[in-house]
Amino acid sequence: MRILIVEDDTHIAENLVLFLEMKGHECDYATSCRGASQRLAQAEFDALIVDRGLPDGDGLSVIRDLRARGSSLWALVLTARDTLEDKLAGFEAGADDYLLKPFALQEVEARLDAIARRGKLREDAGTWQLGDIEYDSSAQEVRRGGSALRLPPKALRLVAVMLPHPNRAFSRRELELAIWGHEQESSDNLRSLLHTVRRHLGETCSVEIVNMHGLGYKLALR
Repeated sequence: MRILIVEDDTHIAENLVLFLEMKGHECDYATSCRGASQRLAQAEFDALIVDRGLPDGDGLSVIRDLRARGSSLWALVLTARDTLEDKLAGFEAGADDYLLKPFALQEVEARLDAIARRGKLREDAGTWQLGDIEYDSSAQEVRRGGSALRLPPKALRLVAVMLPHPNRAFSRRELELAIWGHEQESSDNLRSLLHTVRRHLGETCSVEIVNMHGLGYKLALR
């Protein structure tokens, strides 16, 4: 998962970055609303962790701007503001979760995982296409050249996760959480699933799943 952390307390931000990267996530960091907006405009992220008390305003403004543009980026608020009114304001702004300071780093990751499970494929409200492969979310169907592929449910889920984000590297952990809802004890389960998808796509398909050594897997044109 690629995460943008928006926090002006250097100690908190560094601890979050070190912990989440140790857990296999990729992190970027901003110290202000303006800095967050600039990074969001420059790169794609899967999740946003944002403090409310930033030097140039309330971090909720970053979430409001995202929602106003139609973005469904997952957003977790980390703040010391603990009244009911504060929490309601967070959710009204479009936050997916609201966690109070002080917090345990393990809980931050658990909250992110929970948001991901609840909102996975939130973007699946239409059709995505890459090369001769198309995913229709309403029909829950993957087609190649207009013909439906008879993919097993988990293989269908794998294509549905990857197809909206061509050329994006997905870690083993990300894919396992998206497909099974938790990490697998053995990597063999994911390897088997990848083999199934590759077999159904076929060698002449214009799209392939690429192994990225040390990073994970991506869906790309041949």
